[in-house]
Amino acid sequence: MRVAGWLNRMHVEWGRLFAFETPWLEIVVRGTAIYLGLFLLLRLVLKRQAGTVGITDLLVIVLIADAAQNAMADDYKSISDGILLVCVIIFWSHALDWLGYAFPSLNRFVHPPPLPLIRNGQLLRQNMRRELITHEELMTQLREQGVLDIKEVKMACMEGDGRVSVVPFEKQESSPGPPRRAT
Repeated sequence: MRVAGWLNRMHVEWGRLFAFETPWLEIVVRGTAIYLGLFLLLRLVLKRQAGTVGITDLLVIVLIADAAQNAMADDYKSISDGILLVCVIIFWSHALDWLGYAFPSLNRFVHPPPLPLIRNGQLLRQNMRRELITHEELMTQLREQGVLDIKEVKMACMEGDGRVSVVPFEKQESSPGPPRRAT
């Protein structure tokens, strides 16, 4: 008798658990609208920040976490609703990457090109201002790559994912004065 009471409390409604409560097309449209809307907002407003993950990576992580949480916490009432929404998010992440690959004109929007921050040992302050990167932030990025002085840098660019890539001068190029002759 005690076992039967315990089993009654452990009853799982399998049909409700996996059946769609929300029409599947509505989930696809909502997921698409939110993903693309957030992508545009983040791409136009935030652009990129030094050393951070890319916008699409951030979106996928946050939206999948939220969709999965809603499916797990019973907000959807159906696991299928949550799984479908996660699939829509992953689809758009992959689709935008593919579109950027297949259509070079879109690639500049989906994956921004490198932006020079230092050229031939000189700061490009206009580009730094455009990306809101301070001198201190740039110096931190340079030190992390073993560069202590801006004059040692032939080219430094902020990449599309926010990382700063550095190309130092070769030892011969960085020495001041005229080139020396070998004797």
